[in-house]
Amino acid sequence: MLQPSASRGLISPMDLQDIIGQISRSAAWMPDWAIAMAVFAGAAALALFVHGAVMRVIRRLMPKTFDYGRTLVDRTHSLTRLALVLVALAIVLPAVPLGPQATRAAAHMLFVAFIVLLGWSATTALTLAADFYLRRSVIGEGTDPLARKHVTQVRVLRRVTVTLVGIVTVAAALMTFDSVKQYGVSLIASAGAAGIIVGLALRPLLTNLFAGIQLAITQPIRIGDAVIVENEWGWVEEITGTYVVIKLWDWRRMVVPLSYFLEKPFQNWTRQSTDLIGTVMLWVDYTVPVEPIRRKLEDIAKASKLWDGQVVNLQVVDSNERAVQLRALASARTSPQAWDLRCEVREKLILFLQNEFPGALPKQRAELIDLSERRRGPAAAAVAQ
Repeated sequence: MLQPSASRGLISPMDLQDIIGQISRSAAWMPDWAIAMAVFAGAAALALFVHGAVMRVIRRLMPKTFDYGRTLVDRTHSLTRLALVLVALAIVLPAVPLGPQATRAAAHMLFVAFIVLLGWSATTALTLAADFYLRRSVIGEGTDPLARKHVTQVRVLRRVTVTLVGIVTVAAALMTFDSVKQYGVSLIASAGAAGIIVGLALRPLLTNLFAGIQLAITQPIRIGDAVIVENEWGWVEEITGTYVVIKLWDWRRMVVPLSYFLEKPFQNWTRQSTDLIGTVMLWVDYTVPVEPIRRKLEDIAKASKLWDGQVVNLQVVDSNERAVQLRALASARTSPQAWDLRCEVREKLILFLQNEFPGALPKQRAELIDLSERRRGPAAAAVAQ
């Protein structure tokens, strides 16, 4: 048996080639491809064993309080395992008993795998960097708009960047094949019908991709914003690379393309801040005393836990031939609280009118006329007098 080089204590490439050659001679009854597969399998198994042992040692030595380090190890576990396996296969490839053509094919596949590994590494690095940046940012009710802005920008840009990395990785892998490379070059040079078909097929993807970049920069919506889209009210729950998920008030989900928010109008109730003014409209009779209702509105707001202590007011805003319209205003810290405060104010004001001023509720007026006197006419009425 061949021994490792004594001077370095390691197996050199020449020693490795001699070892594999001796294994091939000992298993001369096996075809070369079977020997090559056995060598590849052994190298991969050794790489997996070494990787598993190193990961166990790292987890054992890492402090339990180092949460981000443990997350980093868990997220890169599969990535480092694949990298070590590819390195092991690349090391044994020159020594396996394969013909020149088969060796070139295997080297090509390893090169493609390394390209995929690089793309995977870039994607993992982007995800870890985004998570590290957002580790202290929590989206919830009453969250600061600046925090929601940062969360939205990082998440959208991360998805867009990951998509671009994936496209570049796939393109780089395909360009290593001569047939695909020549087709791509001729396609770009000729700009023929096939290029038009591909462009039309990718138009929705590219439109939403660039819309995501523009949305992350201009910030017309952010995660957690209260919006009205297509006459539906809800919150922005998720922003992906191609669409936005809106959680409606009744817990349904509306899925809207990203380009919608750049091409069509919509309402954003929390664009600058989460504070909102709730509005309650009431139709009442002309005989209503406005000042007692105004005082009652102030009492209702002060007694409510939903009121933020900023705005409370009652105004006569409209009138017609039958009634006048009162508008009650009360502010709250968030859109859900503003909605609940509106319902509370409306209910208590109606109850107040029913108990204190029932005559001020809307009513229909009518005049009663004696039709018999109208048929007799004015002369008969004069004679009767």
